Amino acid sequence: MDVKYAAARTSAALLVDHILATRDVATRQKILRRLAALVEKFFGSYFDPGTFAAARNYIEHPEGKWFQFVNRALNELNPKVVKTAVLDLGFDAAFYGLKQRADARKKYHCNIPWTILIDPTSACNLRCTGCWAAEYGHTLNLTLAQLESVISQAKALGVHFFMYTGGEPLMRKADLLKLCRLHPDCEFSAFTNGTLVDEAFCKEMAEVGNLSLSLSLEGFEDVNDSRRGQGTFQKVMHAMDLLKKYGLLFGTSICYTRKNLETVTSDAFLDLIISKGVWYTWYFHYMPVGNEASLDLLPTREQRAYMVRRVRKIRADEGGKPIFAMDFQNDGQYIGGCIAGGRNYCHINPNGDVEPCVFIHYSDANIKEKTLLQCLQQPLFREYGAHQPFNSDMLQPCPMLENPELLERMVHECGAKSTDLQSPENVDQLCHKCQVYAKEWAPVARRLWREIQDRQKNS
Repeated sequence: MDVKYAAARTSAALLVDHILATRDVATRQKILRRLAALVEKFFGSYFDPGTFAAARNYIEHPEGKWFQFVNRALNELNPKVVKTAVLDLGFDAAFYGLKQRADARKKYHCNIPWTILIDPTSACNLRCTGCWAAEYGHTLNLTLAQLESVISQAKALGVHFFMYTGGEPLMRKADLLKLCRLHPDCEFSAFTNGTLVDEAFCKEMAEVGNLSLSLSLEGFEDVNDSRRGQGTFQKVMHAMDLLKKYGLLFGTSICYTRKNLETVTSDAFLDLIISKGVWYTWYFHYMPVGNEASLDLLPTREQRAYMVRRVRKIRADEGGKPIFAMDFQNDGQYIGGCIAGGRNYCHINPNGDVEPCVFIHYSDANIKEKTLLQCLQQPLFREYGAHQPFNSDMLQPCPMLENPELLERMVHECGAKSTDLQSPENVDQLCHKCQVYAKEWAPVARRLWREIQDRQKNS
């Protein structure tokens, strides 16, 4: 397989070089056909045949939204960033790594994630209202050696994609860039407040090629700065200008609440961030995590139903926006429900605790005491694997927010402890906070899920 892998990766690299060397649409179509055929030849058995049929359909319609999106990326992004993303995120993480992870799951009888979300530090240069990361305090750091060890262990299991949060991960700029250079076959992405992005950092990002950023925004200037501090919005806009100038891949990370949901999905807001060079946007449903979390920020059931429809409209081939929008809570249909607990991702906090999800702070394994594999085999992760998906309705995927009785039961049965380092939260209390929301959302979710399934059958 190593010989096959090397041959396939070399072929893919040559095709990417060819496609970057031309701006002729017909030539790019021809090369994209060859690239799709190459991937299908080597990895087709690991995907639904419809995956490649859909890819070929996009390639054969150069006037379509997604072909135009890819074509614009080829023209506007730094060529090294494009090539690295295709090879590291596409070939190594999504295709070759898929086989490695499947083999590892069978061998070790546990979930193996596609990506690992790591907090290099709890330190942050901002103090945003309601930030769950701030509860950890500002004194925790994973050393460069510990970070490198996790990445090396993960690569052996087939993981080639790593994401950083915090705290503010760019407080560790130098170490993050070192890890990019140490692992050129991995793709890295950081969730950041954006205020520490400067020209020197952008130059180094362009040099390594395998680091992207997701910049946090809450809405337009007044709303954003009321939570994040005066002047923060303009600093993020400046960061976007720099990232665009250097042809770097970046997006936004948006927590939607009862107060800002309509704004952050509005045409005006999307048009603004697209004009600034944003390629993708993560939408994250507000989670009532932490003893002081406000339940008043939870979206109403009508608002969440709006989000389900709105994000699909943004992504639509016809009439959508030229940006790739992802809704962490409402896109379960594409990934089989909850992806946490190592199924597709897990979280390592700045103390080294390996948690099932960035929003679920319970664990009984730490990378300072156990290998990564042992952490993935911890009882709580095994409970996740045994119960996923937690609901056959893909609009009720989470064991906390929509199925709180399940998280409560799993934590008790495996004896996991709270990993909140400032104010440990009892799992009964956490799940109790979600019960009313879950009950109110369930009938709406079931109706919407039936509508989605009916549209798929008739399409």
